[in-house]
Amino acid sequence: MSSAKRHTITAALPYANGPLHLGHIAGVYVPADIYARYRRLTGGDVAFICGSDEHGAAITLRAKKEGITPQEIVDKYHGINKKAFEDLGISFDMYHRTSDPMHHETAQEYFKVLDEKGVFTKDTSEQYYDEENDQFLADRYITGECPKCHHPSAYGDQCENCGSALSPTELINPKSTLSGKTPVLRETSHWYLPMERHEEWLRDWITNGKLDGKQHHDPKVWRKQVLGQCMSWIDGGLQPRAMTRDLDWGVKVPVDGGEGKVLYVWLDAPIGYISATKEWAKQTGKDWEPYWKDEDTELVHFLAKDNIVFHCIIFPILLKAHGDFILPQNIPANEFLNLEGDKFSTSRNYAVWLHDYLADFPGQEDVLRYVLCSIAPESKDAEFTWKDFQARNNNELVANLGNFVNRTLVLTNKYYDGIVPSANEYHDIDRSITLEMAEIINTMNAYLETFRLRDAQAEMMNLARLGNKYLADTEPWKLVKTDAERVQTIMHIANQIVANLSLAMTPFLPFTAEKLSKLLNLETELKWDELGSLNLLSTGHQINKAELLFTKIEDDIIEAQVAKLKSTDTSKHKPMKDEISFDDFTKLDIRVATILEAQKHENADKLLVLKVDTGLDVRTIVSGIASYYKPEDIVGKKVSVLLNLAPRKIRGVESQGMILMAENTDESELAFVAPEKDIENGGEVR
Repeated sequence: MSSAKRHTITAALPYANGPLHLGHIAGVYVPADIYARYRRLTGGDVAFICGSDEHGAAITLRAKKEGITPQEIVDKYHGINKKAFEDLGISFDMYHRTSDPMHHETAQEYFKVLDEKGVFTKDTSEQYYDEENDQFLADRYITGECPKCHHPSAYGDQCENCGSALSPTELINPKSTLSGKTPVLRETSHWYLPMERHEEWLRDWITNGKLDGKQHHDPKVWRKQVLGQCMSWIDGGLQPRAMTRDLDWGVKVPVDGGEGKVLYVWLDAPIGYISATKEWAKQTGKDWEPYWKDEDTELVHFLAKDNIVFHCIIFPILLKAHGDFILPQNIPANEFLNLEGDKFSTSRNYAVWLHDYLADFPGQEDVLRYVLCSIAPESKDAEFTWKDFQARNNNELVANLGNFVNRTLVLTNKYYDGIVPSANEYHDIDRSITLEMAEIINTMNAYLETFRLRDAQAEMMNLARLGNKYLADTEPWKLVKTDAERVQTIMHIANQIVANLSLAMTPFLPFTAEKLSKLLNLETELKWDELGSLNLLSTGHQINKAELLFTKIEDDIIEAQVAKLKSTDTSKHKPMKDEISFDDFTKLDIRVATILEAQKHENADKLLVLKVDTGLDVRTIVSGIASYYKPEDIVGKKVSVLLNLAPRKIRGVESQGMILMAENTDESELAFVAPEKDIENGGEVR
């Protein structure tokens, strides 16, 4: 186990510009909560810290989109997300917010210390400017083609497709997200962090775990994607990065020359961990400083892979440059969680939102926690599907864990009125239980210590499987009439395994652990170092009547969720085509017409040859609608026709225009675009 008794555990601050989806929860918050709960159970002094990041460009973009102030945006989503975390059992000691005065004061003081120590350089450079909106553009106000993977919608600070950190001037064909126009470069002055000065110690710290010549941490425990992404940055040569921005929303730059500027979000947001700890300490009467300045404290950052370099390079530079702060012992960043064969996308509304899940599945918070931990993308991208969610609930939680607990409690109440019987003579199978439990628990602890939380939860479930196998092998329901003493021993041991489960599941399934503890009638909390004992429940202890811990999820519930996801996914629609001017639109001559004749094309099964009266003339149009309409059914129909489309031959027949059609996204249905009223032929569509 870790020798540290004090633990500062942070979870990446979510932007308060929208609700949380399951990708966020699986990648950061469930793992962080499991680890924090484990550390508390082992007797650690834990500060589990998070809060809303309320100063990013994403906030102001959302505010502009909704036509309200940034403060209204952050107030709305801070409340939604804080409640969702609480409802899921994420046990933050402090969930703060960066708009709080405590944070502004802390961040400004931190900046001033760094500025006075000469950590920054102040330089003038060219940055993108939106002439239409008369403002400099923060990184997230600029999108363009990624120079690394050529994804068309990379941001000015990062490509979320390949994870590369970028600067706005690296983007190909940059566009302002405010006006949609190409921005221009203008000169502006900012405070820069010259990261290249820190390459040597960063390399030693990341690859060897050494800091100032001393062993700081074990780099072998760090995840490969973390080491790989960091070394890619360092090997590519670190560059100066601006620590201020020309914006009016954020923490004001507190030194001369800082008028009209705010702190860069990746200086502002990580300091939010420190200000949140200060607020927590203030509310609880603690001293915040040991949690950030004492070398005996274990500092761990939980985050997703798109935040790796900010927490492994930029923030450590800022911490070390200040001089008083410790650096993280580990940064267990996860890869991404995908959804039903595609990526989570807030812009497309392709997501399972946490607050929606909690509303749709009341009382099943632990089912979600269990599934997300089971598929946690610890070393590679993973995928959430509703069918897998159902299968894990029904086959693992219900049929394994819940079944064992229920059988044990039901039999104890049936045979002994709920009183734990005494253990008599032990057989070999009974003695082996202790050894097998010890092996499972030791393995689970080893996984928890090394942040392999998915494997740790699997070991907890192995404890339930051990119990099920024990009952299946000993068959107390067959022995009860012929060997009552033997059944007492079996049921004594089965109850001890259940008690061990109630403790072992606590980091993973806290709501279920609490329910099971009540069923076992435990008045005092069990201690983590008691795991593996076959004496957690004393002989004669009274347990309560059995209740189901989990219930089966039926097909119709899952089908409804799949349908809901499909119905809200905007990706099923083709993206908007390139913008045109009003003058371009006026060039299109669209008229109401009537179909006079229709027949199948001789050389193409999908084509109909139509004669239409446009009010100006009668002309021939070839249309690919034969799969949807019979010729005899459409004669006399009113349609809309693009008249001034250049004629072209289609399978030997000259087509003199185009019929306007509307279709479903899956092309299952096609329909004429026709006037609602009886407009005469030749009437313009405009």
